[in-house]
Amino acid sequence: MAFFEYSDKRNPKILVTLGFLLSLILPGCSPPPLPPEVGLAERMNHDLWKAQAHVYASEEYQSYKTTLKNIMDDLIREEARFIWFRDYEPIAERLKAVLRDGEGILEKVQERKEVKRVNTTRQLSDLEERLTGLDRVSLTINEGRLARRSLIKAALMIKEAGLFLDRGDYEGAASRLTMASGYIKASEDILVPIFNRYTDKTLIKKWRRWVDEATAESREKGTSAIVVSKIDRNLSIYKRGRPFKTYEIGIGRNGLSDKLLAGDGATPEGSYRVIKKLFRSRYRKALLLNYPNDEDRREFLRLKKMGLIPKRAGMGGLIEIHGGGKEGMTYGCVSLENRDMDEVFKLVPLGTPVAIVGTASPKDDISITPKKVGDD
Repeated sequence: MAFFEYSDKRNPKILVTLGFLLSLILPGCSPPPLPPEVGLAERMNHDLWKAQAHVYASEEYQSYKTTLKNIMDDLIREEARFIWFRDYEPIAERLKAVLRDGEGILEKVQERKEVKRVNTTRQLSDLEERLTGLDRVSLTINEGRLARRSLIKAALMIKEAGLFLDRGDYEGAASRLTMASGYIKASEDILVPIFNRYTDKTLIKKWRRWVDEATAESREKGTSAIVVSKIDRNLSIYKRGRPFKTYEIGIGRNGLSDKLLAGDGATPEGSYRVIKKLFRSRYRKALLLNYPNDEDRREFLRLKKMGLIPKRAGMGGLIEIHGGGKEGMTYGCVSLENRDMDEVFKLVPLGTPVAIVGTASPKDDISITPKKVGDD
């Protein structure tokens, strides 16, 4: 009973004291606010990702994320402390430093993106120019069909690259241009070697000699001569050493290359003669040539010895000037429209010299094309 009496007597004073202490403590119980830099740093992280910092400044961006994560881990540990002991000021200072780093990274990203934009735009323009040149060239020769598929794929990739460039996706544009470049290179591997033959001074000199020999004989003997210019796609009849008439022709499917072996689809180059006149052939009338001649045989054996021609390969033969149309691709012969073949057949006798050359005019503009097309 005494205990309760003692407690009752003391309780009012204890309650007053506790109330006084609580009145002093409670106003300071609210936790300190998080530094505003926390939100700013997280927003900066999002801005860096959106700006593709992971692409254009990957090392710097990774360092930024690592530093920010360490700070946020420390922030979590700080928040776990009793509210009276929390101190966000050091964290705020570290966040200010990381924000400055983020601004620097953004500047680098913008600079590098601009460089990428300029370089990608230039590369797109260069590839478009190369594509235009190759496309034009591919349409002028039979061999062009082999390059057309690659050229079409290159054109599609260049178009896609332009769309990515317009959207500001320079990496996407660059990847498409890399593919386009590969397709263009594949077409150049087919076309450029063919046209490079037409800048070979030694070869041009040989062609010129064959033409001169055929026309000189025509002049000296007062007879006819035939000159076939493969690049010009024409056959010229000479009378007494002077041009008489010219016809459009078709040549082998790989006609701009010199014939090396049977079945290669190339039209031979050399100095030949008409050894037989066929009034009826598979392709209207025809003039059979003495291919292969001695020079052809020597070259064939030389290339075979060098391993450039398979051991079991043959030279082939039965090279003719025949009708059937100038638009078709032959197996290596020279073809004319039937009405033109009828005229040529009447104009040339047996033994007529025939010069088949890459070009009868070495200054032809197309002979300069390979270097322009193939250069990067």
